Amino acid sequence: QVHLVESGGGWAQPGGSLTLSCVASGFNFSRYSMNWFRQATGKEREFVSSIASPEYTFGDNTRYGDSVKGRFTISRDNAKNTVFLQMNSLKPEDTAKYYCNRDVCWGQGTQVTVSS
Repeated sequence: QVHLVESGGGWAQPGGSLTLSCVASGFNFSRYSMNWFRQATGKEREFVSSIASPEYTFGDNTRYGDSVKGRFTISRDNAKNTVFLQMNSLKPEDTAKYYCNRDVCWGQGTQVTVSS
């Protein structure tokens, strides 16, 4: 059974940083692309970033939504079944619940709030 558990959310000031983690279990983690999405109150869920399996060798294995490009960095540690989202230069509009995703499986989310 696929299980995704996010952590690392919290409060940050504008311009600050947070790092989210997602620990995966129940499947062969290194074989799958992993994604981050977010959903702000009253808005639709939005794609944030993805990272391909290390088996993917055709160019850049990461993708980012336009609103986070240049500020967020996704990475993975296949030995620890963990995917990370390093978030820098945070803005109030980054406030949302952040979800880890693989195919149709979702974690419970971790709340990020950016305010002064």
